[in-house]
Amino acid sequence: MPINSKRRKANLASFSKDSVPAAAAIGALRKFKSPKFDQTVNVVLHLGIDPKQADQIIRGSISLPHGTGKTARVVCFCVSDKVAAAKAAGAVDAGAEDLVAKIEAGWMEFDVAVASPDMMRVVSKLGKVLGPKGLMPSPKAGTVAADVVGAVRDYSNGKQEYRNDDGGNIHGVIGKLSFDDSKLVANLEAFIANIVKIKPSAAKGNYIKKCAISACMSPSVQIAL
Repeated sequence: MPINSKRRKANLASFSKDSVPAAAAIGALRKFKSPKFDQTVNVVLHLGIDPKQADQIIRGSISLPHGTGKTARVVCFCVSDKVAAAKAAGAVDAGAEDLVAKIEAGWMEFDVAVASPDMMRVVSKLGKVLGPKGLMPSPKAGTVAADVVGAVRDYSNGKQEYRNDDGGNIHGVIGKLSFDDSKLVANLEAFIANIVKIKPSAAKGNYIKKCAISACMSPSVQIAL
């Protein structure tokens, strides 16, 4: 049986299942007893989709108006004349066949891989390596882009990918607890608006059933939609 810490017991004692407006929800997060580090604020949306149906899968990427407070290690598959620009934009490494060979040899010190469309014939060699780790560049996720330098910049600055899980939930990050309330609210609203915008036409009934936010070490607070 798990043992609750004093902080968790105190937080659970003040926990409420009531749904509240976004600003009030963020205020509730701040009232919980916090660990001694800047917590990430997460959002989860429970959607009225059937995850088993291909035409109802939710997948994409988003850059929030105030960022997430996180950075990512990005590699870029591109032609030689864009290598310098990609590295200047934040890529930890960039290249074509040489980068493929480096990854095939076991190097995996990155969080996101982006590629220009003409590089996918090269990147396809890494399907069995990157695919199982969710790192294969994809047009749907925005990691295959004509403006590959811009994609590197976006992902280095915190652009995030999302995809529904088997329960029909979407998870995302909307910032750090140190962010101003207004920035967290704006990021939350932007995330929700993005999910609403890409609602599958095959999804029927109530689309967003529940929405909740939490700091990484606190109970969640439900948002009134």
